[in-house]
Amino acid sequence: MSAVNYTNFNSAVFLLTGIPGQEDVHLWISIPFCLMYVTSIVGNSVILFIVKTDPSLHEPMYIFLSMLATTDLGLSIATIPTILGIFLFNSREISLSACFAQLFFIHSFSFIESSVLLLMAFDRFVAIRDPLRYASILTPPRIAKMGLVFMLRSVVLIFPLPFLLKRFQYCRANVLSHSYCLHQEVMKMACSDITVNSIYGLFIIVFTVGLDSLFIFLSYVMILKTVLSIASRAERLRALNTCVSHLCAVLVFYTSLISLALIHRFGNSSSHLLQIFVGYVYMLVPPLINPIVYSMKSKHLRARIIKVFVK
Repeated sequence: MSAVNYTNFNSAVFLLTGIPGQEDVHLWISIPFCLMYVTSIVGNSVILFIVKTDPSLHEPMYIFLSMLATTDLGLSIATIPTILGIFLFNSREISLSACFAQLFFIHSFSFIESSVLLLMAFDRFVAIRDPLRYASILTPPRIAKMGLVFMLRSVVLIFPLPFLLKRFQYCRANVLSHSYCLHQEVMKMACSDITVNSIYGLFIIVFTVGLDSLFIFLSYVMILKTVLSIASRAERLRALNTCVSHLCAVLVFYTSLISLALIHRFGNSSSHLLQIFVGYVYMLVPPLINPIVYSMKSKHLRARIIKVFVK
């Protein structure tokens, strides 16, 4: 292939996509997107503030909830500039460097969130299986070490992706399917052999999301086994009720993540609008839903939030 057909790295741009065919109403569509972002950022920020300032919430469950709120904030902030830029200002262009930086943060925060959901499943298992030793097992230093290990796992695994993409020449159509950059889509724009990127991307998914979801499933199997051994029906229901918020977070996150991954890897014939819709669900819904669900289900947290706003 002639060198003139290659896209120069320094001058190349990708074009992001909003909602095809709806460009005339992008400004109106931006209103619910803005509301979702504001709700997500305010909701997660409030949870972080309440947990930090209220000593009675310095318990393992709320520390893990703070970790979840932090990752949701990071995920929202990583996508705000491009998504709102398209709908508010029709700003579709993104440089390769900015695109690689964005996908690094998006994938890092996504895999950190997967790890946090696993830690929260372990928290529920310990709380139900051994409540008397709950506080002594999940001490703040131990929680911090677990969080740091899983954060480093995600960052270290994602760190090579921008460099693997940077070595390519891009000579294909430069229009992306989403309003943000993802590795599995950007690599398809290269005119080089992407086998290494494809295999490494699959390895990351299996090693992070695959293992995390497997251990979450096993945690709930053991939780269910423990709950069924409780004699009192009321106590069984109360124990299961403490898991509802986490189950909602797990279902929303993993359903959208796995659906998006499958569409990108195997869904060449799938509806383009479906791909865009699942992409928005994956990016916008978990950070929006998590603080709402946890605030509604946790009486202690809800009371503290109400107290702050009623003052």
